[in-house]
Amino acid sequence: MRRLLLALLPIATILSACTSTDYDLVQTASISPRFRDTDPQDFGGRTPHGHHVHGIDVSKWNGDIDWASVKNSGVSFAFIKATEGKDRVDTRFNEYWQQARAAGIPYAPYHFYYFCSTADAQADWFIANVPKSAVYLPPVLDVEWNGESKTCRYRPSPETVRAEMKRFMDRLEAHYGKRPIIYTSVDFHRDNLVDQFKDYHFWVRSVAKHPGEVYVERRWAFWQYTSTGVIPGIQGSTDINAFAGSAKNWQKWVAAVSRAR
Repeated sequence: MRRLLLALLPIATILSACTSTDYDLVQTASISPRFRDTDPQDFGGRTPHGHHVHGIDVSKWNGDIDWASVKNSGVSFAFIKATEGKDRVDTRFNEYWQQARAAGIPYAPYHFYYFCSTADAQADWFIANVPKSAVYLPPVLDVEWNGESKTCRYRPSPETVRAEMKRFMDRLEAHYGKRPIIYTSVDFHRDNLVDQFKDYHFWVRSVAKHPGEVYVERRWAFWQYTSTGVIPGIQGSTDINAFAGSAKNWQKWVAAVSRAR
């Protein structure tokens, strides 16, 4: 545990300098997008294209992926769906993470949380299906309301939500030696996470406005800014994300978290 704490110290230092505040001081409206988008949004001067490091998140719905082409296009990282609830595994997970690794793309698995199952049952499922070699970057907990679910539309209280999240993340951190990243959406964050989990890195979804406009006082590390991106090597639309810091920040962070065990 002492080794883990020492490894995490530089991460906090690195990302403390990678805030949207720093980024917003830069005039970026004239910067051209790195990737095409079939439905681009106008973010004004606070465009995600001012960030140097971009990545993707994928699941089985992305189909066959040419990871070498993805790498050559400038993609710097990939979040890959691994599990859902207590009994579902993404059928392309093992293929995707191994091919991302072979292509030299830093990768991380993510778990889609179901509030109709216990935190321990879902942690057991994730650990049983995600080997430590599949956790190069820290694992991700995806928490959002899922109103379209046919099996679980339960919305517990904010206190219950946070307690379950903490239990799940504690289990993963103890097993993998890396503190999970939290992915969330605007409404779920508003209902449950404002001013919470300040010692965790956040990956936020905001496809119409800059995160600073819709996430109350939230420091974020990753910004999912489109679901209609076009990435060479992937058929159809793809989610694209920006890292909050510079390319140098990114290299230091990846080096730190990939060593944490």
